[in-house]
Amino acid sequence: MSGDMPVTLDLDLQIACAAGDLPSPADFERWASAALAGRRDRAALTIRLVDTEEGAALNGTYRGREGPTNILSFPFDLPPDLDFGVDSADPIADLLGDLVICADVVQREAREQCKAERAHWAHMVVHGVLHLLDYDHLTESDAEKMETLESGILGALGFPSPYEDQTAHDDQRSI
Repeated sequence: MSGDMPVTLDLDLQIACAAGDLPSPADFERWASAALAGRRDRAALTIRLVDTEEGAALNGTYRGREGPTNILSFPFDLPPDLDFGVDSADPIADLLGDLVICADVVQREAREQCKAERAHWAHMVVHGVLHLLDYDHLTESDAEKMETLESGILGALGFPSPYEDQTAHDDQRSI
């Protein structure tokens, strides 16, 4: 599958927070599609934007950690009793999973890390989609592979690498 092939994405964007100045639905779709390009040609994905309270509750429930985190990824796993050879043409095969992004944390991190907010949002979406595609950063080798992918995808979108000093960049472009 070529990275130039278009991705058919069924995105369910849920805005469950009162944060202002959020990226547009088209931004979320573009960023998720960029992370999928060359890896999947079709996907169904939910991105839920939450407040600090919901983010903290989910982080506590699913990761056993106190307080909110920037992003949580929940890959879709077919229930074992239904896993009887789903055909790739079946819409259920497109289900990728859910991303939960805490808007307040993303906005705060962007300020603290001197990153353009849009760049940080794009990074969170790309990072989360890669997790849903089974990429991880638990070992140094895996982290290097994932960070290289993220930097390449974000670079193609017109953003700097999230792993370099952002103070010299102005990426407020409408890409």
